[in-house]
Amino acid sequence: MESYANEVLLFNKWSSYDVTVNDASLVDYIPVKEKFAVFVPHTAGRYQTKRFRKAQCPLVERLTNSLMMHGRNNGKKLKAIRIVRNCFEIIHLITGKNPLQIFCEAVIRGGPREDSTRIGSAGVVRRQAVDVSPLRRVNQAIYLMTTGARNNSFRNLKTIAECLADEIINCANGNMNSYAIKKQDEIE
Repeated sequence: MESYANEVLLFNKWSSYDVTVNDASLVDYIPVKEKFAVFVPHTAGRYQTKRFRKAQCPLVERLTNSLMMHGRNNGKKLKAIRIVRNCFEIIHLITGKNPLQIFCEAVIRGGPREDSTRIGSAGVVRRQAVDVSPLRRVNQAIYLMTTGARNNSFRNLKTIAECLADEIINCANGNMNSYAIKKQDEIE
């Protein structure tokens, strides 16, 4: 913190200094504080070159990257950044809290803790319950939230920023209106 002349604020507004991650297993996989604090979620880092390096990518940038999906949106990172900025504004207006904190809570709540895998030999396949690794929980949570927002805003008057804000707030509160929470219940 002392190494900077002033504090690193996301979009020059939101501080990550007081953001807390309550889940002990996800502390290493939710990068928002200290060296992961960014002004804009566009670091141009090469997070795919090595296994597990994407755990070092700032959390908000991972949300931004996850929004750039479905062919027509591929590579439009500035559009995705604008969506995330508007979304965080809406979250702040609705809740009155730091949107980074709300987003962290949503990621903690949104990822499934248990999954089932296929175990089979000689054509007989049965499902076996397994625990989910922390990195996959974070990946799944971000993916499910962006997918839910995308599905809600498609052929709808609401903008994707509004839908994403609703999705994140519902997910942080554990509300069943959230696509991620619904999917998590299905999976578990």
